[in-house]
Order: sequence, then structure tokens, then C-alpha cells
Amino acid sequence: MNIYRRFIVAALTVLAFSGPTLAAETVTIAYQTGVDPAKVAQADGLYEKATGATINWRKFDAGAEVLTAIASGDVQIGYVGSSPIAAAASKGLPVITFLVAAQLGGSEALVVRNGSKIAKPEDLIGKKIAVPFVSTGHYSLLAALKHWKLDPSKVQIINLRPPEITAAWQRGDIDATYVWDPALGKAKESGKVLATSADVGKWGAPTFDGWIVRRDFAEKNPDFVTKFARVTLDAYAAYRTNPKAWVGNADNLDKVVRVTGAKKEDIAGLLEGNVFPLAREHSQLLGKPTVKALADTAGFLKEQGKVDSVQSDYAPFVSSAYITTASTVAAR
Repeated sequence: MNIYRRFIVAALTVLAFSGPTLAAETVTIAYQTGVDPAKVAQADGLYEKATGATINWRKFDAGAEVLTAIASGDVQIGYVGSSPIAAAASKGLPVITFLVAAQLGGSEALVVRNGSKIAKPEDLIGKKIAVPFVSTGHYSLLAALKHWKLDPSKVQIINLRPPEITAAWQRGDIDATYVWDPALGKAKESGKVLATSADVGKWGAPTFDGWIVRRDFAEKNPDFVTKFARVTLDAYAAYRTNPKAWVGNADNLDKVVRVTGAKKEDIAGLLEGNVFPLAREHSQLLGKPTVKALADTAGFLKEQGKVDSVQSDYAPFVSSAYITTASTVAAR
């Protein structure tokens, strides 16, 4: 049983024994260390102010861990990549994607170590590549290998969490990695980028990060989900209105560094590498495009033997209702 299947079985088993999450004053939210404008709102406590709830922010290193925590009921809302969302939805995990946090570009990349003798894709054969399994990076790596017509079995793909990737990189145990910040920035210090998720997207395998919520929690707490979305969209609008001024504000950068651990000098480039959709863009995005992206991702994962089956329709795992309502609600 591969790691995708082990994760899904474990998550569904836990979910079977976890009761519905009741409306509560404390909400646990899983976040990851990717760089985005909403990290400033998180640092400033704007989510708590808008919702009136106490929020327990829990940092996770990869999407598989987030989904397991959501399935157990320990976490109500989580930040996850499109690949793990597709894998979870394929097995019927009752979650809803209610906001596209970022359409990924240069913020995730395949970096090869200086001195690894990897100058072109074909040089990856026989090399050790570390990536968190059940992640957008894992999906993008497999898609890149397919694009380059390289057999994944000819490459040593190793499952490591981002902090473990950094440690392995520093020891010289791996030749390459497909990862995101802060591990990405550290790898770039002594390596070069062979491909980014923007490249992989152009090759037919786009990825995104999304905010998902347990279905039972959303049904009992729609106001919380709506206000959470509103704060996030406001943060994106503040950046999109004038990216140069936003990045030029040292206070913004300091807060992103504090929440994510990213290198301050890398933040501008990482933000430029992604698209952070506004409310008006979500009205279309959280429909056929996201449903199709999940279906296409699931189909690819099945083709690669990472999931056993796929859903006939991924629409039940996507909803624009909270964004639509959020457009009419003042967050603060």
C-alpha cells in the first residue's frame, strides 16, 4: 500500500470515529509556511477580530498532516495543496474547498544541488530527489518527469518533510528537492532551479493551494467561514492594489517572516511567483476551473498509481457560497 493510500485509509478511519464539530468560541486552523499576503492578517490578529473567536493557529509542514488533523476533528479549517485535496476527495473525505489561496508559480520549485552533476532533466536518473509525499510538490515532480519522458522508477524519490529536506540538503544526503519556502530558499543558496510550478503548469499540470473546511463545521458555522474568507480576500486586495508598495513596507515583510520563517529578501519574488485571486475572480474560479483541476489531478494520481479510484464529480468538494457571501460582508 503506497503512502497516498495509507494516508487516506488512516484519515477516513479517524473520521469515522470523530463526531461533528459543534459551534464553538475556539477554532483550530492549520496553516503552512508558504508566503502570501494573508500572513500579515494572521500576524495582526485580524481573523480573530473579524470572527470574534479564539483561534488556535497550528503550523504544519505538509498537506498530508493537515488532512489527517482535519479528519480527526482536531482541526476545522486548513491550508492544503491541490494534490492532497484531490487525493482526499477521491476517497470521499467530507471537506469543502472554499477559497483558492494561491495559483502556484515560482513559490514551489525543483532545485538541484551544485556539484550534483545535474545540468539537464536526463541527469536526474539515478539521483536522490526529496519531496513531501501527498503534496503539490510531489504531484508537480511526477508531472515534470512525465513531461521530460523520464520513468519515475529510474529516479530515487524520497519522502521527507520540509525541515527534514533542509537537514538532508545541508548534510549532502540528497541531490535535488521539489519544495516550498523556507526550505526552498535554503536549497537555492547552494543549488539552481531546474523547473518551477509555473513551468509545470504550462506543461499541463497547474497546481494551487486552497483553504478547506470540514463539511460539518461549515454547516454549523457558516458565518465564521464567510468572515475568514473576507479577511483573506481583503489581505489579497491590499497586496494586489499596489504590490510594490506592499513589499516596500518593512512591517509587512517582518510579519511574513515571523509567521513563515521565509528569508526577508526572498518574499517579493515568492509573491510575484503566485497569483492571489480576488473576490470577483473567485466567482468563476470556484466553479468549473477548480472542479476540473481536482478531477485532472485525481486522474493523474490514479494513472501514477497513487490513488485507487476517482470520483465521477468533484463539484461536491468545492463551494463558492462563502466567497459570494463574503463579498457583501465587512470583515472589520
